[in-house]
Formats: sequence, C-alpha cells, structure tokens
Amino acid sequence: MTGTVLGKRYATALFAVAKEDGKLEEFGASLRALGGLLEANPEVEMALVSPVYPADIKQKIVDELIKALSIEGILVNFLGLLVDRRRIQYLASIISSYEELMDEEMGVVRAVVKTAVSMTPELEASIAKIMADISGKKVVLRSEVDPAIIGGVVARIGDTVWDGSIRSQLRGFKNL
Repeated sequence: MTGTVLGKRYATALFAVAKEDGKLEEFGASLRALGGLLEANPEVEMALVSPVYPADIKQKIVDELIKALSIEGILVNFLGLLVDRRRIQYLASIISSYEELMDEEMGVVRAVVKTAVSMTPELEASIAKIMADISGKKVVLRSEVDPAIIGGVVARIGDTVWDGSIRSQLRGFKNL
C-alpha cells in the first residue's frame, strides 16, 4: 500500500513538472522505455528494490540506465532524487501512476478483451470502436487469449466488466 501511495505522489509531482514544461509525452515515452528495460531485465529491478545494495550502487545502476536510454534533463534529476531519498524501489509504481495520469489527461482508457481464440485485427478494431463509443474516450485495447471462457468475449475497462462468454452463460444455467 505504501509503495502505491508514494508512487502516486512522485508521479503526480513529475506529471505537474512535465505538464508545465510541455513535455508530458516525452517524459511518458522515457518512463515507458525505462519500465520496459526493467521488465526485460528483472535482475536490474531486483537490485534497485533490494535493501541489500547501498545507495551508491543503485546510483551507478540508474546512471547506466540513463545512458542506455539517453534520458536527459529533469528526468535525470528525478531519478537521482529517487536514489537519494531511497525511493528508487517505487519506480515501477511511479511509472504506472504516471501512465494513468497521462491517460486521464489525453482522454484515453485502457481496455482488456479476453477471447477463447486470437482475434483478427478487424475484430479488435471493431471492438475498440464499440468500447470508445460506450466510454466516450479513445480506447487502447489489449487482447488476451483465455481458452477457459470457451467462446464469446469478456471485456473490461477499469472496474466495468462486460461478460459475454459462454462460460458465464453456462454458469448461469447451472444456477437455475
């Protein structure tokens, strides 16, 4: 819980600075790249999160990440601040919270659609359009394959779920 709260606080502060400088998307792209690099290299993220490693080692790791991703300016200072304040372990939460703030600012919602088999690009576009009409916002769709739903579609935007799967229909018959 503490990590989420701190992540939101730091993300909100960074977001305010980025908005003031007109660099919302630039910061977002750098943070996404950083998040992707950490996800692809879990040992790096573990070193940043681990209390075993001292701050100077974590700072060297962050310096290498900055070089690798060509991060500059305020983000360099921000990452240095996270190391100095011993908050670098909340970086994943900060990136996630920043993405949420960016989505809200840009009028974007993220949706997850589960189907029993892979969807065609045309079907994905059609579902994204329907969800955009329902939500009134631009939809970024992530599709997942879940054979357990047997058939149909389960779609989710935030806390709202539309379950049109055969599995849920069969469960409904079972309860009759």
